[in-house]
Amino acid sequence: MLVYFVRHGEAVAQGDDWERPLTSDGANLIRAEAAVLKTLGVHPTAVFSSPLPRAVQTAEILVEALCPDSGFNTRDELAPGADLGDVATVLSGLENDAVAMIVGHEPDLSSIVGKLISESGARVKVRKGGVALVNVLLPVAPNSGELLWLLEPRVLVSS
Repeated sequence: MLVYFVRHGEAVAQGDDWERPLTSDGANLIRAEAAVLKTLGVHPTAVFSSPLPRAVQTAEILVEALCPDSGFNTRDELAPGADLGDVATVLSGLENDAVAMIVGHEPDLSSIVGKLISESGARVKVRKGGVALVNVLLPVAPNSGELLWLLEPRVLVSS
């Protein structure tokens, strides 16, 4: 299964962490990234998002550009504090040929990707708006994935 791990875009700096939306620059950057991802042929068959507004807004932008007929699901398991077990729960029921996208937060995404590609947890950093593509062998477990690429936003939008 291919899984795109996407960190939400830049959010407003102040306010309740559970309610902070994307900034206009953050939303614009995600729109630009979505256009590049579409050019690269990214077409997820299942999209899951943290329920926090900045992640939901990021998922909305990505779905609109990449798979407008699919929609997405918000999952409480992807709220801050998510771990590999939570991702396994979210992805359960999907087939090996699925192409999933998960929109979430730091430090969770970096930790999850690191554990997917190394039993001891490789050091990985998913920056705001960054995208990691991992080929995951089911069942989801430590060291069950191969990192295919990890791109920072400035790389995605400079093309």
